Amino acid sequence: MPVAHPTRRPALVTGASSGIGAASARQLAAAGHPLALAARRVERLDALAAEINEAGGEAVAVPIDMAEPSSIEKCVAAAEDALGPIECLVSVAGDVLPSKAHETEPAEFARQVQINLLGVQGLIAAVVPGMVQRRRGDVVLVTSDVVRVQRPTMSSYISAKSGLEGLARAMQLELEGTGVRCSMVRPGPTLTELGSGFPPESIPVIMKEWKQHGVMRHDGYLDADGVAGAVIAVLSAPRGTHFTIIEVEPEAPARGDDATEQETAAAKAHLSDLAATSRDTARSQESN
Repeated sequence: MPVAHPTRRPALVTGASSGIGAASARQLAAAGHPLALAARRVERLDALAAEINEAGGEAVAVPIDMAEPSSIEKCVAAAEDALGPIECLVSVAGDVLPSKAHETEPAEFARQVQINLLGVQGLIAAVVPGMVQRRRGDVVLVTSDVVRVQRPTMSSYISAKSGLEGLARAMQLELEGTGVRCSMVRPGPTLTELGSGFPPESIPVIMKEWKQHGVMRHDGYLDADGVAGAVIAVLSAPRGTHFTIIEVEPEAPARGDDATEQETAAAKAHLSDLAATSRDTARSQESN
């Protein structure tokens, strides 16, 4: 029989400064998990950790840069120093570059693969051997439905996320019988800050291309809490049960009623916010 879940299950969540990572952290805290919150934006992590601790949970902020292997090792060491052995690894951190394959500089393409794939393997190499030794643990890799439905102008992201799903499938075989579960959560379009680095003028062009190729059938979007719910479902599954993959897609807006207009307006407002954030980011970089 698999080793039972321990009473205390510390979780390391990457990408915890916003979006799916932050939503997953809040839900995990509510479920009683001690948390190591990891991302580059430490000030946001500190605020989220304070929020969780004030609510009676247990959380620490640990910086990580998925583009730097040494940062990944330091993050895991700091998390385990603060909380003890990591029982749950939730890998959400990622980045997306809006560029076509033939127009992307090889170094930038490689950086995207490092952040979205190779960095995740670095986390796995730092955390999973201890899980195998204890004969228990959970690894949740947040992938993307771009693996199944490819979109133009996302070639480096698609390449990395496809590799990530291949990695997960291989791990599921390699970890069979060890007591360690590796699972994927594959979300569709989600209202988060991912994409905030897109040039503002590129956003409507990209949306038009997606519609032209039939990969954006409606204006429905997931919210981060909905995807986080799938992460919780994976981790709360009793031993002896293994969700290998959960795919989460936005429900299409209801046809012909006010809700459709409201949801479409919300989606357009999100795209407008992304464009505004992109402009702010560009101005900040120019002034530095």
